[in-house]
Amino acid sequence: MSLAMVALGDVKEVLGYRGKDDMKRRLQDMGLVKGEKVQVVGENQGGLILLVKGVKVALNKGLASLIMVK
Repeated sequence: MSLAMVALGDVKEVLGYRGKDDMKRRLQDMGLVKGEKVQVVGENQGGLILLVKGVKVALNKGLASLIMVK
C-alpha cells in the first residue's frame, strides 16, 4: 500500500519507493529509508504530516503515493 492511503495515527514501515532516483535520494535524506517506522500525525487536502525519527515532515499526497509501506 502507498503512504498516501495510511489513516491518521497509523504507524507503518517503509518498504521502498516508486519513481526516479533523484526523488528516492531526496526521500532518504528526509529519513524515509527502508525499514524505518513512519507515523501519520496530520493530514489535509494537500498532504500529510509524518513523524519520522522523532521529526515532523510534510509531504504532498502525490509524493506520498510513491512511498510503499506495510
